Amino acid sequence: MTDPSYQEGMKVRREVLSDAHVDRAEAKKDSFTEDFQKLITNYAWGSIWTRPGLDRPTRSVITLTALIAGGYWEELEMHIRAALRNGLTEDQIKEVFLQCAIYCSVPAANTAFSIGRRVLEEERSGA
Repeated sequence: MTDPSYQEGMKVRREVLSDAHVDRAEAKKDSFTEDFQKLITNYAWGSIWTRPGLDRPTRSVITLTALIAGGYWEELEMHIRAALRNGLTEDQIKEVFLQCAIYCSVPAANTAFSIGRRVLEEERSGA
């Protein structure tokens, strides 16, 4: 695809989520999901994540919060890893989860802490 927004989106998507993640998503796409993959690459990654108004760590904080608020647990796992790649520390991720306990709900934060613990342990061990 030669669309500059798509190309920049794919670059940022790979930097934030990792080549391995994007390669898996690309390998799984089919005629049913291909348009959706183009949409998220073009708009989420090429139009929003590339904007100059917020840095990537701030975008990660917002994303983690939104995913916790919405209960999007599989996406949360992926974006905890992305937050680390974007420069957030484990302590900063913990603080986001604590903040979410107040504004999203204690049960949601409890689930986030459970997922976060597992993901951070995997990242520390190189799994």
